[in-house]
Amino acid sequence: MLTTTTNTIEGRRISQYFGIVSGEAIYGANIFRDIFAGVRDIVGGRANAYERVLKDGRNKAMEDMIKEAQLLGANAVIGVDIDYESLGAKGSMLMVSLTGTAVRLE
Repeated sequence: MLTTTTNTIEGRRISQYFGIVSGEAIYGANIFRDIFAGVRDIVGGRANAYERVLKDGRNKAMEDMIKEAQLLGANAVIGVDIDYESLGAKGSMLMVSLTGTAVRLE
């Protein structure tokens, strides 16, 4: 399925709008991952464990959004927006949410 952050697809006409679709993924923070990320922050470098969680969350939320669009009969999702939020006590959880507009392209 074609997904894009833009509201149009160059060279393609939108024949039908199905409405807003979304996908969410929520992950709890792992204490070992937190400790490792803290050490990486002290010595420099990238926090690969967190990067993997963000990527996995984004991919899972994208899959859910696409499934919702397919159920509506769409063949594309336009205007996709990706948001990241920390939730829970002391920001112990991470939420990734995607929203977009399900459409049928000719």
